[in-house]
Amino acid sequence: MSGPGEYLPDPTEGITNPNDLPKPKIKNRSRCRKKCRCPNCKHLATRHEIRYRKLHHPGDSDGYPVEVTLRYSVHYCCKRNKYFNIDCADIAPPKSDYTNAVIELAIRVVVEDGLPYREASWHLWRDHKVFVPFATIQNWVEAAGKKNVPGNRKGHLS
Repeated sequence: MSGPGEYLPDPTEGITNPNDLPKPKIKNRSRCRKKCRCPNCKHLATRHEIRYRKLHHPGDSDGYPVEVTLRYSVHYCCKRNKYFNIDCADIAPPKSDYTNAVIELAIRVVVEDGLPYREASWHLWRDHKVFVPFATIQNWVEAAGKKNVPGNRKGHLS
């Protein structure tokens, strides 16, 4: 166990082949229901199929990456004749490869700690074992509206 301020080298530093990186630990999460209410008309909809998503999550305390396998149900509303996925927004935004925890952590590192996007990307890998491209972090921060862009400051004359 290391103490505060003690330097521990990153065991993954210098690895150039992605196959040499440590294998992620798998955590399974489920959002499957046999029936659920349609979000638009509130009609009771039946399950049509089950799908899976793989999501990146901050690593564990042992230094291994964590991958969440999310199992969720797709339902069919016969009243509207439409398919819809069960709500998984508490785990990850729709169509995202990252959990909410990763997104919040990345935004915090840039906004509160003031790290540039590239260094924030490296920080997330080094300390949390989750790889996020720096451009993705930039998109998250700009979507959250947290970082001041020089042309968007109050009182700035253009």
